[in-house]
Amino acid sequence: MVAKPYGEDRGSATAVTKAAPEEGAAPARPVELADYNWLAHSVLVVDDEEGMRNFLERTLARRCGMVHSAADAEHAAVLMARLHFDLLILDIALPGKSGIEWLHELREHGYTGDVILITAFADMETAIDALRGGASDFILKPFRVDQILNSIKRCFERAGLARENFVLRRELAGLGAEPTGLIGHSPAMEQLRAMVRRVGQMPSTVLLLGESGTGKEVVARALHQTSPRAQRPFVPLNCAAIASELIESELFGHVKGAFTGATESRNGLFYYAHGGTLFLDEISELPLAMQTRLLRVLEERKLRPVGSERELPVDVRIIAASNRDLVAEVRAGRFREDLYYRLAVVDMALPPLRTRPEDIPELMRHFMQQLAVQLGVPPLPLSHEVVSRLAGYSWPGNVRELRNYVERSLILGCFPPQPSAAPTAAPTPAGELELSLAEVERRHIERVTTACEGNKTEAARRLGVSRKTLERKFAEWALADAVAARAERRA
Repeated sequence: MVAKPYGEDRGSATAVTKAAPEEGAAPARPVELADYNWLAHSVLVVDDEEGMRNFLERTLARRCGMVHSAADAEHAAVLMARLHFDLLILDIALPGKSGIEWLHELREHGYTGDVILITAFADMETAIDALRGGASDFILKPFRVDQILNSIKRCFERAGLARENFVLRRELAGLGAEPTGLIGHSPAMEQLRAMVRRVGQMPSTVLLLGESGTGKEVVARALHQTSPRAQRPFVPLNCAAIASELIESELFGHVKGAFTGATESRNGLFYYAHGGTLFLDEISELPLAMQTRLLRVLEERKLRPVGSERELPVDVRIIAASNRDLVAEVRAGRFREDLYYRLAVVDMALPPLRTRPEDIPELMRHFMQQLAVQLGVPPLPLSHEVVSRLAGYSWPGNVRELRNYVERSLILGCFPPQPSAAPTAAPTPAGELELSLAEVERRHIERVTTACEGNKTEAARRLGVSRKTLERKFAEWALADAVAARAERRA
């Protein structure tokens, strides 16, 4: 019998030395692919039969974002050192190192992607060994086109679910921290809402600016939900909450053995946000070295995990936020000017609560409804007197402070007269009136740190700043003291 060439129209795939499907065989069933985005994934085919490689490359090239092939494990390893692959289609009978042997090595070195093993010769022992090696599926040659496509589809869907589960776990961990949706109908909020509708549809990077507690993550989520990426993950990260030595691994991931304690490979937040939105809050707290790496990712749309030599493609929209004046940070040399302009393609200023007091009743009703269920208490009646009193308050903590006030009121069963829970400041000694603002700041920080017995993490929490900010202050003062001491010795 004459062997037929490879091709989807033939309905099956087999080696060139094998016979074509028998006459009268049922046609391949069409595989519905529209419900999943294959273009976000990459595939490596490893098979020593050229006909099989060509067939799979042709079949997948018009569906997947990237498809490569290799004839043996040695050449495949070279490709994997340079490129990232979400899925391997791996023949067992390879020249030199077998597919199963190589699969075991890949898993030991931290490869976490799916692997579909294909073979023309298999027994129960081989199948068990494949499963122990971490194979996602095991397919016998000759196979029909719909078999391999359905197997690939299951792998891609499993990878998508893993990403979504990770994102959901992060969201559940922070449940209740911020309100959902843009609340309020003041002119400032209506303008912001219109801006979100317009900018959300665009792929451009967005920089959100505003005081602490104005709801920057809420706006970021609204931008994501009005974008074409709404069905993909939204991954938030507070840059000030991660230690500077861990931020690179958190964002880009790392390979096994990349640093002390890296006992296994780990994907970064860029991986989990693939196809969606990555929200970088307090972007000003990124170390300068990380700013350089982030700029490169934004420009090249590729990243390299810590300790890895291969680059991964990136399809992520970045929304950044800061409560600092980033222009002043650029002038001070603490923030890269080129990164600032790369982030501020569209910048949006969020209004503080004190400029929109007419939104306070609606915000309070929203928080009351949300928090009463969580706390298991009845909502409180909102009188005109309470609203008028709260409208005259400055709300330095903005919407977050209002939410905390509502929660405290529900716990107490009444609205406290003072929105702020902070104690009244003691009278300022007459001598301190002569101090500069910088010196007052230094003395206060030193007093709080002393009260915390030198625990800078606790001191930073009490002061309402990040630990990194606190450490930078102490470093600046130490340098200034050293310069002053040298000048005094020279005099």
